[in-house]
Amino acid sequence: MLVLFVGMIMILSLSMLMFHKYRGNIRMESYLFTESSRELKNPGRGFYQLYRFMITDEQVNYWKLVQELYRTDKDTSLTLVEINLQNYRDGEISKQGIENIQSLFQSLGDLNKQLIVRFMYDWDGENDKYEPETIEIILRHMEQLKPVLQDTDNPIFIIQGLFIGNWGEMNGTKYFGDVQMQQLIEQLDCVTDPNIFLAVRTPEQWRRITGMQEISQQALEEHAFAGRLSLYNDGMLGSESDYGTYRIQEIAGEKISERTEELQFQGELCKKVPNGGEVIQDNQYNDFDNAVTDLAAMHVTYLNSGHDQAVLDKWKNVKVKVKGCYRGMDGYTYIERHLGYRLLIQEVAFHHNTFSDFLEVGVTMKNVGFAPLYAKPEVGIVLYDEEQGTYLTYAMKGDLRKLAGGNEAEEHLTLTSDIPVDILLKTKYEVYFFITDSKTGGRILLANEQEAEEYGYCIGSIELYDH
Repeated sequence: MLVLFVGMIMILSLSMLMFHKYRGNIRMESYLFTESSRELKNPGRGFYQLYRFMITDEQVNYWKLVQELYRTDKDTSLTLVEINLQNYRDGEISKQGIENIQSLFQSLGDLNKQLIVRFMYDWDGENDKYEPETIEIILRHMEQLKPVLQDTDNPIFIIQGLFIGNWGEMNGTKYFGDVQMQQLIEQLDCVTDPNIFLAVRTPEQWRRITGMQEISQQALEEHAFAGRLSLYNDGMLGSESDYGTYRIQEIAGEKISERTEELQFQGELCKKVPNGGEVIQDNQYNDFDNAVTDLAAMHVTYLNSGHDQAVLDKWKNVKVKVKGCYRGMDGYTYIERHLGYRLLIQEVAFHHNTFSDFLEVGVTMKNVGFAPLYAKPEVGIVLYDEEQGTYLTYAMKGDLRKLAGGNEAEEHLTLTSDIPVDILLKTKYEVYFFITDSKTGGRILLANEQEAEEYGYCIGSIELYDH
């Protein structure tokens, strides 16, 4: 019986080989890859600059205004836009006000930047003077902005806050109750394109709004909007409590800080949603080594490049001592390189599966940045025939969002693609690897020494030839 079974297997294998169109040799070569410290101007990450716009009923040439304001801002892929609605705190936004907001967003769309947007009524820290008297006015303003916030041509990455509080930071407001915040977030969720992240100021606010005290990746997937509700912290690294971002309780005369627990909470939450803000107040928590540790733990994606200047200057005056390609770099540049995701190829493997007659391609990736990719990119390989000037494109399987970065920077993920050999010509192909950002359509640059080319990064070659 065993002999019969083995015989059948051999016959089946020989039959499959007979039907393969190509039974020649395949020569395969994969290249080696080295990590680089180069700057990567990738979408959805990095330092940003802040710009403020007061909305009125006056007609404004927003295109001219935006071009002038951003004239020297050429090196960032993100910008924070604060939009002040205090002139409409007593009722609806006027028709001219809405047209001005639409014109503003159209003008911002010409910048080739993704937008972090914060609507507010106060930017002087005197919110009680400017916030609407009733929550219904705020809810109506959100409803009026629906055409803007659902327009997929507007490159909005994140909307920070719920329109309330001093500087739009959700403090110093009478709408701080759980029910009120839930009303506001549900309305904002309803009027906003679902691909835009929302953000609240503290982890405690996040928990109060969602009702989730503990989180898991599965729970974030299943909750109505928790999977798009992120954090922004404009007191980052400013003190043990990040200037009130985390609680410090006094129990039996002893002060108990929740910082460690809140960093762990953000470490889990911000595998799914972005985290960013601005650092403040020169102190031990933003000394370079401490800052890098906490920025990695919190999966920080974006930071203000203009505040706090004392902290940023402190980083600039530090020389990095870690081994490898970053050694000797100044601390500010090191942090810039690691904000958000920083992907690199670790190794490439080609294998000819003679049984199925497929070429199996594996690209193993790492993310050495502080945070993951948050939108699933398009990933693929291109087989380029230089002699004929033709190419073939194949998608790769695997989800790069699983590479969380930060404290998990040593983890790796292998992307795979199977290419049927019988459709390939007897020729030599250069194999290129590419990643395309799903939001902007731009190519994502990798942190390898190799330069990107027209079809991506050359990872090896395959050559088909007769015996």
